[in-house]
Amino acid sequence: MRSGRIAGDVAADPRTTTTAAEPAGRRAGRIAPMLGPAFVAAIAYVDPGNVATNLTAGATLGYTLVWVVVAASLVAILVQFQAAKLGMATGQSLPRLCRRRFTRTGRLMLWLQAEVVVLATDLAEFVGAAIGMQLLFGMPVAVSAVSTAVVSLALLELRRKGRTRPFELMSAAALMFVGAGVGYDIIVTGSQSASGLAAGLIPHLQGEGALILAMGIVGATVMPHAVYLHSALVQGRGMTTGAARRQPDLIRRILRWDCSLALGVATVINVSMIALGAGLGVATGGAWTGDLPAAHAELEARIGGAAALAFAMALLSSGISSSGIGTLAGDIVMQGFLGRRVPMHVRRIVTMTPAVLALLSGASLTDLLVLSQVVISLGVPVVLFLLVYFCRDRSLMGPLVNAPHTTWIAGTAAVTVALLGCSLPVLLLF
Repeated sequence: MRSGRIAGDVAADPRTTTTAAEPAGRRAGRIAPMLGPAFVAAIAYVDPGNVATNLTAGATLGYTLVWVVVAASLVAILVQFQAAKLGMATGQSLPRLCRRRFTRTGRLMLWLQAEVVVLATDLAEFVGAAIGMQLLFGMPVAVSAVSTAVVSLALLELRRKGRTRPFELMSAAALMFVGAGVGYDIIVTGSQSASGLAAGLIPHLQGEGALILAMGIVGATVMPHAVYLHSALVQGRGMTTGAARRQPDLIRRILRWDCSLALGVATVINVSMIALGAGLGVATGGAWTGDLPAAHAELEARIGGAAALAFAMALLSSGISSSGIGTLAGDIVMQGFLGRRVPMHVRRIVTMTPAVLALLSGASLTDLLVLSQVVISLGVPVVLFLLVYFCRDRSLMGPLVNAPHTTWIAGTAAVTVALLGCSLPVLLLF
């Protein structure tokens, strides 16, 4: 398979060449400029769907599902690492590889399920931003949805015009901003339990709706559209695919640092959301069950305006930043699977329409967020199986091919999530 050119050649670029005798600090300084794509993908792991699902889990089940967040996050790190490695080794995105490898019918089926995932993601992002704007400005739902689309497109202009680094830095800043807002609210509420958090690390499912919420957490944590996106974002990082294959150890080191740092931060934020939900549930005597506007009202009534403001700003930042990521992922999905590209502004109008209609339907916004994560979880096994299929192929990956134990772990995770996904319709119907 031909390797597409990414940019430059690491073997000929002294800025990215490392030696064993090179001081660690200097070596880290040369690797640092290549970090960033995982922080863009990590925004998808703290989107409004995560906020709603994790807060609902904490409010209704306490710390019971903390282990699900941690386990799903470990799988997410492995998944994003493989996606990035695939992009580095081949110079192509996962959707484009699918177009080259599968039949026309197979490509269309994969594209359709990917688009459903992207639409569900858009729903979560628009709902979250709409709630944030309502809480902050009293803005009507329809206006806030359109405002979210405009802001997200403005952010994407940075990347479209080649301003990749500012785009990555803004994504990292948004990630930290969401974490700061949640962290502040945890500190000021003061109703968390360290022993409860520790007990939540022990795998178990108990309580009504625990399995459905667990599936929602999986869908909110292992994000299929982030996998498609990450495989494309790593391209253009200052090396060719040939150079990446000549220095596999360097590539693995860079990608491990990038994925571990970015998704490690996202994991802490997601666990913190469950802790905040559990704390608010205790503080209200179980009266609050995860509704986001109600959480804002409780924080304002019990703690003060600063806590409520931090919550609303974190939610708004999560919605707007992840909305841009969703649009970019949708563009990569369509171009990769179908070989066609729709202007981003046109695509945003099309994909935002179902979200706006759902917002105007009068349904519970929090319920829409949780439902969107359940739908997303059904697309997780597909992307996991695709990664296993491609990353185990030595002729495609070269020295960056998965080790046998990595393939086994990734395959087991895919089978487990697939089985859970098959049980979900039965649970919802009966």
